[in-house]
Amino acid sequence: MNPVTFEITHICRQSGARTGILHTPHGDVETPMFMPVGTQATVKFLSPEELYEMGAGVVLANTYHLWLRPGEDIVDKAGGVQKFMNYHGPMLTDSGGFQVFSLADTRKIKEEGVTFKSTLNGDMLFLSPEKSIQIQNKIGADIMMSFDECIPYPADYEYAKKSMERTLRWAARGKTAHTRPDSQALFGIVQGGDYEDLRDYCAEELAKMDFPGYAIGGTSVGEDKETMYRMVRWSIEKLPENKPRYLMGVGAVNDLLEGVSSNVDMFDCVLPTRIARHGTLLTSHGRINIRKAIYADDFTPLDDACDCYCCRNYTKAYLNHLFRTNEGFGSRLMSIHNVRFLIRLMEEMRTAIKEDRFADYKKEKLASMQFDERGF
Repeated sequence: MNPVTFEITHICRQSGARTGILHTPHGDVETPMFMPVGTQATVKFLSPEELYEMGAGVVLANTYHLWLRPGEDIVDKAGGVQKFMNYHGPMLTDSGGFQVFSLADTRKIKEEGVTFKSTLNGDMLFLSPEKSIQIQNKIGADIMMSFDECIPYPADYEYAKKSMERTLRWAARGKTAHTRPDSQALFGIVQGGDYEDLRDYCAEELAKMDFPGYAIGGTSVGEDKETMYRMVRWSIEKLPENKPRYLMGVGAVNDLLEGVSSNVDMFDCVLPTRIARHGTLLTSHGRINIRKAIYADDFTPLDDACDCYCCRNYTKAYLNHLFRTNEGFGSRLMSIHNVRFLIRLMEEMRTAIKEDRFADYKKEKLASMQFDERGF
């Protein structure tokens, strides 16, 4: 029996978007949802208790970084990643593949796996589908990801085809290597670049392997928005409707709205905490740069529509002061706000879907916010 199951609860009559419930060993989570990224078993500047209280369901941890430090054996000895970091909700680990494939200058890809240099000390390391699954089994998250190759954009057809076929072979090998299928769910990942036939084929073959859920990979790697949306739609068309779909590494507001329109259920991104550290904040009217002098004497809340700890207690003037004086409390407050903003956005989307008005909600949200080319 799969430890993670998915239940569709409503389909919007206006748009076709859907809500659901992801049932996991560490609790049920409503979808569509946004997953904060806790790269090294911590979401930067936020405590696990704060994450839980602000409505974060699934939190992501990074296999590559936990493998290097403190090592999967330490996490396993602690009783798994939830006990290690004291987070009481569900968790997901990526495969480590994205980090490895971002090291283009040092990696060598073979059928067996990938050899590359450690980003910590330069040691040569080897990661294979089996090794990735072994590490993730010891980390112990509710959901694990298959080891895949995230190819750059653009990529020529022949390379994309060979890479996609290897990703399918690696998915099958990882499924065979999985030693805890009763307590951890392993998701397959659709690849294929910007080629409809490759994405169709990859999704069809993964569906035959009967994973508990599926991810869409290889997007948000430099392509324009329309290309990304096209790749997402192609990936989803051949996936089972009754399994969760996860769009990896996406957190811009317009991308989330478009993804939900395409029946994506899960999203993750480092965006909210990363941009917070640079003074960029997400609000219901669009993004603002708190560093600007106009906020130095602005004693209004950051976002009057937000219910987060930051907006309930502090002003733009105070945040401007904290940023200008390089105080860590400013990074904490702004990270709290940005993470809660995206979680609250998903709550609003779920309500709009349940009330059969998601198309109207999407149109109103896009019109009310100021977007740059990145979408936040």
